[in-house]
Amino acid sequence: MNSTTSFLPSRIVSLCIVGLFILSAACTQPSTMDAVAPVSKVEHPEWSKNATIYEVNVRQYTPEGTFNAFSEHLPRLKEMGVDILWFMPIHPIGKINRKETERSMGSYYSVQDYKAVSSDYGTEEDFRRMVEQAHGLGMKVILDWVPNHTAWDNPWTENKEWYVLNEVGDFIPPLGTDWTDVIQLDYTNDEMRAAMIDAMKYWVAEFGVDGYRCDVAGKVPTDFWVRAHAELDEVKDVFMLAEDGEPELLIEAFDMNYAWEYAHIIREIAKGAMTFDRLDSLLAEDAKKFPDNSYRMYFTSNHDENSWNGTDLEMYGDNFQNFAVLSATIDGMPLVYSGQEAVLDKQLLFFEKDEIEWKDYALVDFYTDLLALNKRNEALWNGAHGANPMRISSPEGTYAYQRNKDDFGVYVGLNNTQMTQEISFPLEAGTIYKVYGMETVDYEATGNDVMSVPANSWVIVSTH
Repeated sequence: MNSTTSFLPSRIVSLCIVGLFILSAACTQPSTMDAVAPVSKVEHPEWSKNATIYEVNVRQYTPEGTFNAFSEHLPRLKEMGVDILWFMPIHPIGKINRKETERSMGSYYSVQDYKAVSSDYGTEEDFRRMVEQAHGLGMKVILDWVPNHTAWDNPWTENKEWYVLNEVGDFIPPLGTDWTDVIQLDYTNDEMRAAMIDAMKYWVAEFGVDGYRCDVAGKVPTDFWVRAHAELDEVKDVFMLAEDGEPELLIEAFDMNYAWEYAHIIREIAKGAMTFDRLDSLLAEDAKKFPDNSYRMYFTSNHDENSWNGTDLEMYGDNFQNFAVLSATIDGMPLVYSGQEAVLDKQLLFFEKDEIEWKDYALVDFYTDLLALNKRNEALWNGAHGANPMRISSPEGTYAYQRNKDDFGVYVGLNNTQMTQEISFPLEAGTIYKVYGMETVDYEATGNDVMSVPANSWVIVSTH
C-alpha cells in the first residue's frame, strides 16, 4: 500500500519494525463482546459476503457526463477492487419548481419518470450496455431509488390520491424539509405502493440491475420494504441498501444500511472534539442494536458529505488516510465515493455540472490495496462473515485493534499525533505476516512485535 505520502507528498513517511523493545500487548475486551444482537430475517446474496461498494456520480464523472463515457472507467474500477457500483439516480429530473442556480441541472432526487433515463446521461440502450459491461467484468449494479417523493411534473400526479395533500387538497413537499422541488407520496395508498414496486421490478427484469440504494428509506413504512424486497427477489436475488441508520429496516428488509453515527463521530475525532474512546462506545452500542448477520456501510464521504460538509482534507486534515484505513477495516462494507481515488479536493456542486478532476489518480494504489485486503482476508468480510474488532492498548492519540477469524488475522494501528508512536501488536511468534505502510514487506513475528508508526500515518499487519 502507499503511505500517506501519496496524499501529502511533502511528508516523508517510513515504517520500521522495531525489535529493541519488549512491550506488553495487552488487549482490551472486544468492543462487541457479550452483546446480544437481534437477528435479521434477510438472506444476503452469496456474492455480497466480501463485496466492496463504489458510488458513481455520472453527472460529474466525465466531461460528457454520460453512461458511455463512464463505461471507459469500468476496467479501472474493477482493477481497483470494486464489486458493487451504486449509481446515483439516473432518471429524468423534474422541471417544475426545480432548484434554481446559475447553471442548474436540478436535483438527482427529483424524479420525473421512474421508468426512464435522463437524456443527459444517454439512452436506455446506453445504460443497458453499461450494465452488461459491468456484469461482464464481475461487478454488480445497484440504482439509487427515490421512493419518498417525486418531482412536481411526474406523471403520477394524475393520481392525486397517491400523494399527501394539504388541507385545501394541494401537493406538498416532505414535511420538515426544504425539498421544495419534490412532493410527498402517500404510503397509505395501495395502488401507489403497487406502482412503486412495479417500477422497481422494471429495472431488475428489463436491465438486469442487482438491487437498490433506497433514499431516505426510513421515511417509508417497513412493511412496504418487506413486500418490495420479496417481490424483487422473485425476479432476481437482489441486494438492498437503506439510507437509514436504525436497526429496524435491517432486521426486516435490507441487506445493509449506513453507519451514519460512525461517520459523524470520526469527523469529530478528526477535529479533536472527540477521542477514540467514543468510537469504542459506539461499536459496543451498535453490537447490541444491529443484527450480527446484517451489513453496515462504513465511509469517509459520499455525495451528501462531499457536497455539503467538505472535502476529505477539510473534514479529516492530515489524517484522512488513517480514517480511510479505519473505514475499510473496522467493520462492515467499505464505500469509496467518486473521485476519492484521485484526492477529491473540491466540493462538487450538487445542482450543477462540476466535473471531477482526475489528475494523476494519486490514491488508486492506496484504495486498490485496501479493497484487495478487505476482499482477501476473511476477518474483514461483511457482517457475520467477518470478525469482531478487538481494541489493542496503544499510546494516546493512536488507535489500534485486531480482527481474527480462524487462520485469518488483521492488526491495524493509526497514529493521529504529530510524532512517531510505537504500537505493540500481539502477533504469533514464527508466523510470517505482511506489513502494509509505505511499502508492503514480509515480516516474521517474534511475539513481542512493535511497529514504529510515523506521525499522521497508519500500519496494517495481515496474515494474508
